Parts: sequence; structure tokens; C-alpha cells
Amino acid sequence: MERTVHNRKALQVIAEVKKAVIGKDMAVMKVLTAILAGGHILLEDIPGVGKTTMAVAFSKAMALHQNRVQFTPDVLPADIVGFSMYNKESGKFVYQQGAVMCNLFLADEINRTSPKTQSALLEVMEEGKVTVEGIQMKVPEPFIVIATQNPFGSVGTQLLPESQVDRFMVCIHMGYPDIKHEIEMVKGKACRDSMSDIQKIMTGKELLELRRVVEDVFIHDAIYDYIARLVKATRNHDLIELGLSPRGTISIAAMAKAYAFLNSRNYVLPEDIQSVFSDVALHRIRMNAKARIHKITVEAVLNQVLEDTPRPTIRRNFN
Repeated sequence: MERTVHNRKALQVIAEVKKAVIGKDMAVMKVLTAILAGGHILLEDIPGVGKTTMAVAFSKAMALHQNRVQFTPDVLPADIVGFSMYNKESGKFVYQQGAVMCNLFLADEINRTSPKTQSALLEVMEEGKVTVEGIQMKVPEPFIVIATQNPFGSVGTQLLPESQVDRFMVCIHMGYPDIKHEIEMVKGKACRDSMSDIQKIMTGKELLELRRVVEDVFIHDAIYDYIARLVKATRNHDLIELGLSPRGTISIAAMAKAYAFLNSRNYVLPEDIQSVFSDVALHRIRMNAKARIHKITVEAVLNQVLEDTPRPTIRRNFN
């Protein structure tokens, strides 16, 4: 398929997901951007704004085998990655698949389970495989983790360690719908089940093909330099204790390629970097005591970094 056909398919996926997720067009686009970039997504917001609905809608539109786990304190690592069970007939231990053996793994309220269970996802998110009793098994391709968490409920929660947070390519906030779209949601619930209207647009194989097209999107050296300067600014900022990691740098470039692709371009512009920068950086930044005392938010600092870092001038017609 040509690039324009690939782009049309991706936009059709967005249109299908929007049937179930109303009034959150930018959030839907950013989630698909991360999926095309080969990353995992952390949806951080209050309950009831459609985080789970969005994940299920994407699995339907892309015909992905989806498993969902409601993370609670009693969920064990074996529930996630699987375990070995002795088979009396064969006299051997046989691997029993865990929930991650799927294309799209929905980890609902990931911060409500134990750190041991949270860490069970580390290897599979980074390397696409699980290790059980010394035996390694690959998860199906494509493999995507969409995790949700409520940032305001602190009772019974366990903060994700930095090493695991860093493995999520982006952190997306959905927020409340506006009045118009909230009325549409209520009417939709009263008249029909919008999830049943979602049509399959592509298969997992086609998604992998789209990812290869996205990887070929061109980034000029001046854009790479711009990314590096933005990242350095987070590491040297007087209000930031922990700046972006090298994995974050790579994620910015990957997200920018996918964002350019969704905007029907085969090259990245500075605007693409600016559009994805906060989504990639938000969950990776740790503010210092001075910022916390003065109640300065991560969003405010990231906006300042974008404003203070000079943009390169790139012509729009190069290939």
C-alpha cells in the first residue's frame, strides 16, 4: 500500500474510535500516535472520563486480541505473565499463559496493585517477552500496553517506580467533556450502544506495516538538535530535580514521526515536536522542593521550556 493509503486507514481508525469516545479528539489522536510509534500509553485521569472505553475501542477498530486486568492488591505477578503447572500425564511442567499474552493489554488502575506485580510488566513492556522459571516466551505482535490510573485517589495506591513510568511512551490526560459533548454522550447512551458500531479498519499485521512506514518518516538534523536542546533544558532547569531520560529523547523523535504521518507528511517539522513534547515529558519529570513549595506545575515548566528553546527554521517542501 502507498503512504496515502496507510494514512487514510489510520485516520479511519480515529473516526471509528470517536464513535465511542466523544469530544476527546486530540486524546484519541495522541493515543494512536503512540501506538504507531510503537510505544505504550499511560492514561492518567479521574474515573469515568472514558479511559477504558478508549482502550477497548482501539482494540476493536484494529482487530487486536485484548485482555483486561483490573489491578487490585491481590493480583499476583503470575496472573500477569503466567506460570508453570505440573502435568501428571506428560511428567513435565507446562506453561499457562498470563494476561499479557495478547495484542493489547489493558491494565486498569495499575497503581492499585503491589510493586511486585507492577514490576512484572517491566520486561514485557521493554522487550516483548516474559520469563517464567528461566524460560522465555515472546508475546504476540503487535503488543501494546494501555494502563490507567487515578492521580487523585491516594488510598490503597502504590506509585509506579521511575523505571516503569519511563517505559510508557506518553502520559495522556483526557479531562472532562464540554457541555455539548456531554449531552451527546447522554443521548448516545440512551439510544444505542456506540461500542457496537465500531468497525474493524485494520488488522494487527497492517498495524505493523504502518509502523514500518512511520519509521521511514524523515527527521532533519536540525530537528534532532532541537530535540536534544529541549531535553537538555529539562535536565538543567532550576525547578526540575529529574529531567528527561535518553528513552524519553528517543520517544519524542518516534512520536514526532507518527504525528507527522497522521498529518499527511513524510517529514517532521518543529510543530510536531512541540505537539508531542509534553505528552512524552509529563510523567518523566520530577519537580524539586522549590517548585513544590511555590506550587509550580510540571505543565507550566514544560511550556516554559518550549517557549525558551529556539526553534529551527525548516522548509516544508523537502523530502
